[in-house]
Formats: sequence, C-alpha cells, structure tokens
Amino acid sequence: MDRRPTTPTLHDLPSPVLRDVRAVVFDTDGVITDSARVHAAAWKTAFDAFLREHPPEDPALRGPFDVRDDYLRHVDGKSRFDGATAFLASRGIEPSPRTVREVADDKERLFTEHLSRHGVDAYPGTVRLVRALRRAGVPRAAASASRHARELLTRAGVLDLFDVLVDGGEAARLGLPGKPRPDLFLEAVHRLGVPASRAAVVEDAVAGVEAGRLGGFALVIGVDRAADRGTGERLLRHGADIVVRDLGELCTEESPK
Repeated sequence: MDRRPTTPTLHDLPSPVLRDVRAVVFDTDGVITDSARVHAAAWKTAFDAFLREHPPEDPALRGPFDVRDDYLRHVDGKSRFDGATAFLASRGIEPSPRTVREVADDKERLFTEHLSRHGVDAYPGTVRLVRALRRAGVPRAAASASRHARELLTRAGVLDLFDVLVDGGEAARLGLPGKPRPDLFLEAVHRLGVPASRAAVVEDAVAGVEAGRLGGFALVIGVDRAADRGTGERLLRHGADIVVRDLGELCTEESPK
C-alpha cells in the first residue's frame, strides 16, 4: 500500500470541513466501490428464497426483501451473520445458528459468483477525494466487515490509494465485534497512528455512522447515494455530522497559483 511522502498542492484540495482532520477511514461497500448494490441483490435472492420456503406466520411479514429499505435498515454495514439474523428477526423469525449460516452462505455464494464474473468499479468522486487527501499528506484507511474488501479494492484498481486496510478477515482474526460497535474503525485509525479524536469516518450505513459516533471520531461523514431525503435524515439522526451524495463534493476546484 502507498506510504510515500506527499507534497500538498493548492489544486483539488479537500473541502474546509476536512482541513483539521489528520486521517480518514473509509468504509468500502457503497463508499469506495459500487458493491453495495451487488450485496443487496445477493441478499434479496437468498432471503426471498428462504421466505418462500419458510413464510412468516404473520401474512403482513411475508413480503419480499426490499433492496433499499430492508438492506439499509437490517443488513448494510454488518457482518453476514449479524445481517441475516437482524433481517429474519424483523420478519418475526427466530432463526437457529444453522439457519443463519445457511442463508448467509447462500448470499456469499451469490455475491462471489457476481464478483468473479463482473468485478466492481470505484466511485470517481471517492477516488478524486482520496487522491486529494494523499496529495495533502493525510493518511487514509479502508475498512469493511466484508472478507472481500481486498479483492474488491484490487479489482477496482484503488488498493494502492490506501495506507491501511482492515477487512472482515482481520476483524475475525482479532475478534473485533461488528458495527455499530466502533472497533473496526478504531483498529484502522490506530494503524494509521492517529487518535480517533483527530480523524474522520466516511460511511453510507446507519450502523457505520453509529460506530463512528461511538468511537469518538472528530467527524462522521454520511454518504447518501440514493439522494433520498429520508435516508440522509436517518444518517444524520444516527450520528453523521454531514451527509453528501457523492464524495467529490468535498473537493474544491481551485487552480494552482
């Protein structure tokens, strides 16, 4: 990963909101890479198949998994097992550990198949901001509950833009609890050598902004790519200091003088 010293320039500096931040931790899915929609689609296929075979007793809870609302409320930002448990509980189902694992493994298979066939892209606005931070000498970390984070970043061609990566495999090895606990982000910023009180977290999930707030980060930035007022307001209620639609908004257009 890129640890070369950098020289700040006037061109494309980050927004003033980031000027006092000494490090930035980025969530991966939905923030760096366009992979949240792939995760959501895989969850939908897995959950809908389960609900067809095991319909909830309450007819009102038998509807299909919603890739927008259900994903954001119950799954986004969490580990596979925590996400599967949370969604099934929302449908009045108390699944056994075996059932949770079967649903989570089905989702994992579907996601991996898509990834191997199609890969993912990085969001241009995010890449632009990360490069601006690198030029300004601000350390950067990528963090994710997913074990696929390294592969996602590599396939998107952006792994070398980050000084540190803490993924689901590392979290499991270290015994880090999942979001909304802040441990994943705290481990990432610790590896950058900067206290959370001087660092920012960038997240698109409610559980993630909650983790940033619980971790005592100086700045929690929410990303609402759906441009949905309800989603943005939810991120603010749960701990985001600001919400943007695209991280390119945090770059300026100043030219060298």
